[in-house]
Amino acid sequence: MYKKVLFLTLLLALVLAACAPAVDRPEGDIASDPQTDSQVATNTLPEEIAQAGGTEPPENMGVPPRDAMSEFPLTDFSQHSISYNDILSGGPPRDGIPPIDQPVFISIAEADEWLRPLEPVIQLAVNEEVRAYPIQILTWHEIVNDTVGGLPVVVTFCPLCNTAIAFERTVGDQALTFGTTGRLRFSNLIMYDRQTETWWQQATGEGIVGEFTGVQLTFVPAAMVSWEAFKAANPEGEVLSRETGFTRSYGRNPYVGYDDVNRPPFLYQGPQTPGALPPVARVLALEFDGESVAYPYDLLSEVAVINDRVGELEVAIFWAPGTASALDESVIAEGQDVGAAVAYDRNLSGQVLSFKSDGEQIVDIETGSTWNILGRAVDGPLSGEQLTEVVSVNHFWFSWAAFKPETRIYQP
Repeated sequence: MYKKVLFLTLLLALVLAACAPAVDRPEGDIASDPQTDSQVATNTLPEEIAQAGGTEPPENMGVPPRDAMSEFPLTDFSQHSISYNDILSGGPPRDGIPPIDQPVFISIAEADEWLRPLEPVIQLAVNEEVRAYPIQILTWHEIVNDTVGGLPVVVTFCPLCNTAIAFERTVGDQALTFGTTGRLRFSNLIMYDRQTETWWQQATGEGIVGEFTGVQLTFVPAAMVSWEAFKAANPEGEVLSRETGFTRSYGRNPYVGYDDVNRPPFLYQGPQTPGALPPVARVLALEFDGESVAYPYDLLSEVAVINDRVGELEVAIFWAPGTASALDESVIAEGQDVGAAVAYDRNLSGQVLSFKSDGEQIVDIETGSTWNILGRAVDGPLSGEQLTEVVSVNHFWFSWAAFKPETRIYQP
């Protein structure tokens, strides 16, 4: 009840803030109210204040959302792979939630001044360049257009689905830059690219409206782990700075209590969620060779490691405590410890390893080496070896099931 009251109170403050003029706030004041600025429309709690409409039968593909054609004059709305009836307005207009196009990065020591140990960050490693994207920043921007290790990438986070996903942002020989449409489908962020104004589904990376309809962006492995785990493993890593050019209450969570497993997801108008898990249950999901599997966090927290086979891929799922939920308390760093889960290929130099937990650490059965959550052997005969990360994504169950209804839920 306390969280519900706090949620409604914060929502009212955010709505009032939408009508207020821009003001300057000290950087890092996480107790301040979210503010607008002259660059963009307000970044309020858009998904909460929109009015949800009815859904027509699937065979009725509908018409483009209201005002979409004027907002996106380059979009070819005659091409679409989904029903327009499934698209809802999230509140703000195009780029009302502003993406970060010119990211600035700082050192571990500098970021340590404002990031707390259990705070979640997205770790991205490409060609030996490693970067962290704090969720406290992504919550307010949802998209970062970047280049890591020479690879053009887009790093994304949809708070309503708890999905942190990175993609290559090159289609053919064209590097795209992405923004937010202000629309949702199945509660999930719909992005657009500025070059063709094609609309893209964040959960799947697929073009759903416009010139690139049916085109699939290439996933890049990206793990959501704690700041403490990231900095311990990557002392020379870089961290996205809060010097974004926007005034936002970085560190504050505008979705207080959203991940309460007993509450339904907001603005979800999609297929009925299979009842095997609560809609807002956390899962680590992956797909390979056409097979989709979801690993419930409740189970992972009990066993710490899972050995499995997905298609032809031998995988290991590691889980470790010590990562805060970004959607629980009003201050992200104070969220409940939900832990972190990452998937890896079990094949190391031609040998398929099997892993187990001794109650405190993850070890491989074959050599007895000890491994950390980031897939590195930290002790034993294989010390220093690194497992290959597999593309896997944290989802709420309703979100993954809406896009992958044929999913197998892992059971021991």
